[in-house]
Amino acid sequence: MPELRRVPVNGVELNVALAGSGPAVLLLHGFPHTWEVWTDIMADLSDRYRVIAPDLRGFGASSPAAAGYDAGTLAEDAAALLTTLGVSSAAVVGIDAGTAPAFLLALRRPGLVRRLVVMESLLGRLPGAEDFLADGPPWWFGFHRAAPGLAETVLEGHEAAYIDWFLRAGTLGDGVRPALRDAFVRAYTGRQALSRAFSYYRALPASAEQIERAVATARLTVPTMALGARPVGTALERQLRPVTDDLTGHVIEDCGHIIPLHRPRALLALLRPFLA
Repeated sequence: MPELRRVPVNGVELNVALAGSGPAVLLLHGFPHTWEVWTDIMADLSDRYRVIAPDLRGFGASSPAAAGYDAGTLAEDAAALLTTLGVSSAAVVGIDAGTAPAFLLALRRPGLVRRLVVMESLLGRLPGAEDFLADGPPWWFGFHRAAPGLAETVLEGHEAAYIDWFLRAGTLGDGVRPALRDAFVRAYTGRQALSRAFSYYRALPASAEQIERAVATARLTVPTMALGARPVGTALERQLRPVTDDLTGHVIEDCGHIIPLHRPRALLALLRPFLA
């Protein structure tokens, strides 16, 4: 089992899972996950890497935060976490809500990020995702960003059913192990927990602007791997291609959105050689 540690960074206290020793690998989760989405990946990588998996600010067991859910601040949290842990260089892996912070961290701090892996998300309004967005963004983006408090009011008391929908859809109907399912439901139960999660979606316009400003003045120079499944597919790779010097792309077949839990062996088969 990983060691759980409270680490103060950037004005918040992050709940961080730590395992193994060796070169550092930082894992950034998405919605509706916690660090535990990486459970199978940590168990494998920890025999040769120092694996670091935080709950993002305001998520899971990390301390509540009134602000800072934009990608730029989340990237600063990640950089501060590595510094606090004495890490001078790390491979960074992000999925869903963790992708944009991982991208900005690598773009802004290429000396800190030795390799970047991003999966199953889009990077703001960067070109390349037009086909994916032809019918508009996924329905929950608008719901979560609606008038502040609306989604929380509708969902309070029904969190388990709502989270279960995402876990089933994100694994093509297979679902996740009961212990993990229960951990995710606990993490997103209660009005305040929901509000913090939805604050990430409400910060998406600010995050998109941060990404656009960043790529206007810099290119992504670190070796990067973009991974897709259902539903994002190759859209993220297409967004990255014009702004990245060294990019590898893969689509994992017969795999839902929650790659680390749905197809961990397929993910590890790509991660191991890339991180090495």
